Amino acid sequence: MPVQKVYIDNIDGLWPIIKNCRFDEKIGRTRSRFLYRGISNADFSMTTSLRRNCKDQSARLEHSILRNFEKYVAISEPYISDSEWKAMVVGQHHGLPTRLMDWTYSPLIAMHFATSGVPLENYEENDFAIWEIDIVEINSLLPIAYSNIIKKHSAFLFTLEMLEQENISLEKYDADMGENSLIVIEPPTIDQRIMNQFAYFAVIPQKMVHIETFLELCTTHTKKYIISKKIKWEVREMLDKLNANERIVYPGVDGLCMWLSRHYYVT
Repeated sequence: MPVQKVYIDNIDGLWPIIKNCRFDEKIGRTRSRFLYRGISNADFSMTTSLRRNCKDQSARLEHSILRNFEKYVAISEPYISDSEWKAMVVGQHHGLPTRLMDWTYSPLIAMHFATSGVPLENYEENDFAIWEIDIVEINSLLPIAYSNIIKKHSAFLFTLEMLEQENISLEKYDADMGENSLIVIEPPTIDQRIMNQFAYFAVIPQKMVHIETFLELCTTHTKKYIISKKIKWEVREMLDKLNANERIVYPGVDGLCMWLSRHYYVT
């Protein structure tokens, strides 16, 4: 089934994304079961930084990238030397090409990333987009062994500790997942940025070359909200009022400078 596309051309159309929660009878509370990813250009395809960087050589080069990252970063991050999973998460956080794909629990953070990362002089050239996936549906596609891990820990998402306890290597993961399933992990809070971004990582199997194809063929709840470029500045002002901006996403002097640069940009 094709991914449902929702076109939004006014600020009020964002409200269904923000309030999308459901009552969970198991816990007697209202919770969201959705994760979000912001794209600055609605025409961009979803791909990992590893595949974007290494293209069809990504499977061959991944271990070399991780091995060298572990070697050169050992002086500042010695705890990652015993785990490719840890190396991958830390590397992703610092811009290393990896198979991980960023998602967030917060639709506001997704909107921030969808309305940032492009030169301000070209700000209104393209529509932007928010992808929404249902983590319960994603988990329903898992091989039974992985479903049992989730159940054993009474969890919705995986952690690095869970993967390491089960002795799941990257090779085993790829063999188990094929191209029709994946896991989402909650990374350790190695700094304030991960916490503020409410960040999660989808672990893309090597055989899953086209992520949109997987979502189209294997899911029914996935949505792609395509938001008009005409309201991009209005959305940015709303996000600033809601405190979803560079100062929060990148806590510290760097984020402050990014926010000030945009805030005082002359159109």
